[in-house]
Amino acid sequence: MEIKQQMWAIIVAGGSGSRMQAGVPKQFMELCGRPILMHSIARFADEGIRIVVVLPSPQIGYWKELCDRYDFTWPHNMIDGGATRFHSVKNGLSMLPGEGLVAVHDGVRPLVSRQTVTCCFREAAGYGCAVPAVPVVDSVREVSGLTSRMLDRSALRLIQTPQVFDIALLKKAYEQEYTPAFTDDASVFEKAGHAIHLTEGNVENIKITVPNDLMMAEALMRPTMDRDHLSLLPE
Repeated sequence: MEIKQQMWAIIVAGGSGSRMQAGVPKQFMELCGRPILMHSIARFADEGIRIVVVLPSPQIGYWKELCDRYDFTWPHNMIDGGATRFHSVKNGLSMLPGEGLVAVHDGVRPLVSRQTVTCCFREAAGYGCAVPAVPVVDSVREVSGLTSRMLDRSALRLIQTPQVFDIALLKKAYEQEYTPAFTDDASVFEKAGHAIHLTEGNVENIKITVPNDLMMAEALMRPTMDRDHLSLLPE
């Protein structure tokens, strides 16, 4: 990746696992022999990007135990999360310098491709931000009370992570007061007055939220794993 700016990744992993019906937070559930979060970090470690992992304070000790158990040695810094994703990202940003590029990624998206990561950083270097998106393939309806109306799916996109931004601009955007409308970093960035540049994501880049997602991720990952590097998908 030929980018002169310093590159960082904030991996946000604050899930509780309630919808996974599991006894451990979903980011620690095993996927193809290792915790999901390790696969997600590896996507960025392979690219030589500096990594900050944001975890709820009570989970940090357990994460360190998992790293020892699975001999996971890729360098990464850690910081406590906040009450919401917004506050967790803001905490992560506090560890970064004032210049460069930062990718903010969900810790439970272990199937992001190297091509998506590379593309997002390259385009953010030129546009100030890059947000991966994929087309909507299902029919979509907007519900209002007891009625609904069809929406033109060709005009809709599903948004993924990593979302990559100029660090200085994103830090400034996160000085805004929190609102529940901030569902991702692009919404925070846009509210601060910046245009959002969409780039092509990869359809396999699912967010593991419910048990079926984990089964799907297993099916997608196993045929393409590189045993030495936790590789998930072809470049």
